[in-house]
Amino acid sequence: MKNISPKGLVFAALCAALGVILPQAFHAVPNAGSVLLPMHIPVLLCGLTCGWGWGLACGTLTPLLSHLLTGMPPAAYLPAMLCELAAYGLISGVLSHLVRTGRRGVDLYVQLPAAMVMGRVVYGAMNALVFRAGTYSMEIFLTAAFVTALPGILIQLAVLPALVLTLEKAGVLNSPYAKASA
Repeated sequence: MKNISPKGLVFAALCAALGVILPQAFHAVPNAGSVLLPMHIPVLLCGLTCGWGWGLACGTLTPLLSHLLTGMPPAAYLPAMLCELAAYGLISGVLSHLVRTGRRGVDLYVQLPAAMVMGRVVYGAMNALVFRAGTYSMEIFLTAAFVTALPGILIQLAVLPALVLTLEKAGVLNSPYAKASA
């Protein structure tokens, strides 16, 4: 983060706030948080649009603030979720700078799934090696990370690229290609 843009700071703060508020709407439905993944959307959005620094900050602060303000995620799940969401923000931000095909839509469909898979791997590794060592199996990981979460994964793949492109077209966010074409 060489030069801190006020727009980036405000958008990252908005994403963190959405990461606290959005899950509350889903927690009225049992198990909706682990199925629909509402906290992941703002963190991935932040990383994809604001870069790795703001993405990492958003991914770290969002579950922590949510836990402190709402009690969700529960304390037992907070450390693993914090690592997972921090990874989402960091990795999506790094990939948003590394993957540049010249077509923003293509970039997003490379960056987003790659960040989603890598964040899930971090989540599984942290559970297997640190937070639930000895009780966490590959079956539990695959079920939680991909089977149970499939609706949320599909929502992210459908909504996030369209949302990023819409926000960039509306001028709310700067397109990474704006300077190249100017």
